[in-house]
Amino acid sequence: MQNRIGFLVGTAVVCAFASVAPAQAQQASMSFFVTSVGKGKGADLGGLAGADAHCQALAKAAGSNETNWHAYLSTTEPGGNAGVNARDRIGKGPWTNAKGVVIANNLEELHSDHNNLTKQTALTEKGETVPGRGDPVNMHDILTGSDPQGLFSTAGGDTTCGNWTKSGDDGSAILGHADRVGLKETRHMMSWNSSHGSRGCSQDGLKSSGGAGLLYCFLEK
Repeated sequence: MQNRIGFLVGTAVVCAFASVAPAQAQQASMSFFVTSVGKGKGADLGGLAGADAHCQALAKAAGSNETNWHAYLSTTEPGGNAGVNARDRIGKGPWTNAKGVVIANNLEELHSDHNNLTKQTALTEKGETVPGRGDPVNMHDILTGSDPQGLFSTAGGDTTCGNWTKSGDDGSAILGHADRVGLKETRHMMSWNSSHGSRGCSQDGLKSSGGAGLLYCFLEK
């Protein structure tokens, strides 16, 4: 009897490990995710360095051994000087999510209508979907500060919440929709990286339009 119980327990452990192992392997090889949480200070990410560190910490906690994670964020510079382009920070691709699904093969595809970014594929580092429009809580607004091609905005005004250092009511940041869904009257798909500006830079301001200070993170290969 004891041997049989031991066998059943051992079998259960092996089966449980077998079900977890593939997920861990996929997350270890992922090269793209949406952060499951923000930094908690609105759009104040501690600049690009702080945002990158946030991506790195979440990736490591999810099982990634890679160390070259970057947040998909642009910055602007005063006086008309060139800023930093989000697309220049993430490598050349391809990029896969936590479940091993390719979301884009290269930069051109990523910034075209042919990318594979949807609510079902724009997953967090844990392999979970990001709550979007129609869910009890909407968190589909993702900080980018970018235009549709992944370049810093030339629209004028603050589009990066002071280059990711503001957490108050002043300023604004360009946001993308992780689920690419807009209002009911919007018939076309929304942009994953450049849908609209935020209502200020505070945590409450970001929440008010459907966000939580989340980021896109890419592994630069």
